[in-house]
Amino acid sequence: MRSYLLLLFCATLYGSNFVLGSLLLQAFPALHLSAYRLMVSSVFLLIYLVATRRMTKITFRDSVYLVPFVLIGMLLHQVSFFTGLRTTDATTASLILSLAPIFTALFARLFLREPFTMRMAAGSIVALAGVFFVVGHGGTLSIAITEGIWIMFVCMLALSGSIILMKKLMEHMDALVVTAYTTVLGCISVYPVAVWSEPHVQVQPRFWWWVLLIGSAPLIQGLCAIIWNAQISKVGASKASLFLNLQPFVAMVLGYITLGTLISLTQAAGSVLIICGVVLATLQGYRTRKTHDDKLELTHAER
Repeated sequence: MRSYLLLLFCATLYGSNFVLGSLLLQAFPALHLSAYRLMVSSVFLLIYLVATRRMTKITFRDSVYLVPFVLIGMLLHQVSFFTGLRTTDATTASLILSLAPIFTALFARLFLREPFTMRMAAGSIVALAGVFFVVGHGGTLSIAITEGIWIMFVCMLALSGSIILMKKLMEHMDALVVTAYTTVLGCISVYPVAVWSEPHVQVQPRFWWWVLLIGSAPLIQGLCAIIWNAQISKVGASKASLFLNLQPFVAMVLGYITLGTLISLTQAAGSVLIICGVVLATLQGYRTRKTHDDKLELTHAER
């Protein structure tokens, strides 16, 4: 249950990232924004890593999964996320990213041999139905398939793949170490792409834009990433990804608070479906483990 609460905390911050990203794009070019956030997060993580004396060497076995993760989970994901947000609103983007749990569960079944139970499938369907209600208008979803939609779909696939690769990395490396190294390497890979694709950019945003960037980056891409990565190794990639379904709900609430976007009864009902779907998919695993532990205690007592 503690892991689920931590994942809920992370999903809430990840949901706010859509709104924050859309706001920051008003002052920063897309790829430069990604590079700046990774740079700030890298400094934060490296300072914490040195202060706690947890720097470790990267072995060849680690690099087999580390390099693909940086290319897919950092470079491709970051570039597609902020590029897609330039032409796609935050709520629609959160809908597309909410497909990640389904693809992650399928990838986990194929590559990690994690179980995919009927209850997990049912929970995914219920939560996904809630997502469509949240972003729909009057219970219907009318979205034109634009270039931004396809870019966000690529972002979603990159996110699903990165969760699988992170699970493999966590088998041999500490969560903090993995998060720090991947963030630093991600910054190194994203910045040249930003300079190449958006040359001659003069970034002169106001002081408060920098405060928002520097304040959100260590929290979302630093602390939140450490917590998220640590919980993946405990509950599994497929179950952890189910909490991503909460992102549209968070984006909807923050949109109401920050932008004054009204919330309809249909969207409220969809939010309830999202929460019910996540609970349906995760509670069974908790009860199963608890029953298994009780049986083990009873067996030891009988002996």
